[in-house]
Amino acid sequence: MIEVRNVYKHIDTGSQSLTILHDIDFSVPAGASLAIVGRSGSGKSSLLALLAGLDLPTQGDILLQGNALQALDEDGRAKVRGQLAGFVFQSFQLLPELNALENVMLPLELAGVADAEQRAAHWLERVGLAHRTDHLPRQLSGGEQQRVALARAFAPKPAVLFADEPTGSLDSATGAVIADLLFDLNREMGTTLVLVTHDETLAARCSHLLRLQAGQITEWLAADERTLLETAV
Repeated sequence: MIEVRNVYKHIDTGSQSLTILHDIDFSVPAGASLAIVGRSGSGKSSLLALLAGLDLPTQGDILLQGNALQALDEDGRAKVRGQLAGFVFQSFQLLPELNALENVMLPLELAGVADAEQRAAHWLERVGLAHRTDHLPRQLSGGEQQRVALARAFAPKPAVLFADEPTGSLDSATGAVIADLLFDLNREMGTTLVLVTHDETLAARCSHLLRLQAGQITEWLAADERTLLETAV
């Protein structure tokens, strides 16, 4: 699903060039889950932006389901994201003037789905919010807003879901509920999950782990290696 080949990211500040990511190389198969972990400033969010085609590497190649992102212009990358990707953010990113149903409907309508309202209603029911369809984001708790965001992300049936600190703004109990729901939906849909998190417990639930420090990979564990470690423990 995702191939990253010798990726570098430099930022020119005018007086100097800063290396944000250095020689990043890995691949994630379809249906797997990848946790990207590391301290603040390690390059996690920068890497996620590159994987989603929201930014381009200075050097190297990134392929998303065979699409070479660096070979596409901005419109081409947006088209690939629209066809393949869903997003969940720490800050929910719901449109405040739209109710829960309308927020979930939005990507479906943009994709031209004929039964957008029915599908959105189904997904709100799936995340336990069938009784909150008419509520605006400000009328929902943080956990409920993140449930709406999950419904919105999964409704278009994405091949890959990018989640940036999806439980970071929630209390521990609510975060645990959202994490359970995220992984349940991921298994049901067979979606490839790419998760940026500070939460080592959340990261441990993923089949693959990538640890960054100062823009470099310091640890990489694939599914078979994680299984061996868990067996040994």
